[in-house]
Amino acid sequence: ESPCAFSTAAQQRSTGDECGPEDPSEESKHPLSDCALEHKAIKLEEQVRDLTERYRKALADSENVRRRTQKFVEDAKLFGIQSFCRDLVEVADILEKTAESAAGHAEEPSDPSPTLKKIYEGLSLLEAKLQSVFAKHGLQKMNPVGGRYDPYDHEIICHVPAEGMQPGTVALVTQDGYKLHGRTIRHALVGVAVEAQE
Repeated sequence: ESPCAFSTAAQQRSTGDECGPEDPSEESKHPLSDCALEHKAIKLEEQVRDLTERYRKALADSENVRRRTQKFVEDAKLFGIQSFCRDLVEVADILEKTAESAAGHAEEPSDPSPTLKKIYEGLSLLEAKLQSVFAKHGLQKMNPVGGRYDPYDHEIICHVPAEGMQPGTVALVTQDGYKLHGRTIRHALVGVAVEAQE
């Protein structure tokens, strides 16, 4: 080792000894008092609270979206056949009227045709089967006669005298109404009982 290097190292050591282990001027360059630390800690706590609140809201929004989507999917499964059902109930109307007409002719004593009776029986079975299929898929015919008029389920087409019936109740039905899983898909056309005008 050269004497020059030794003397430089010694000089550095002696300079370091003079300054001491910590330079007070360095400490004064970056003063971080307890008050400043406390203020910084309060700010950080506020940020954490704010972020926690935002996170909770985001979770709640996400859960609401999930629930709405699930409800939408369930409704689509239940009511996806609504339009098809509306068309089918018209077929049920025709079948019911045809069966009633066949029944009227089959019961006439002047023409007790066995063929007509068989046709009526076949139509009755077909009608019962159709209603059974409807029920299986949540489609049900309303039976409002004697019940209170409900604008959500019924459409008034006439008023009839309230002979032995409470005014405001359904006295007759001219077209059957239907519900699909409790939702009205076709209003019943009804006659409502009213007090006779004197």
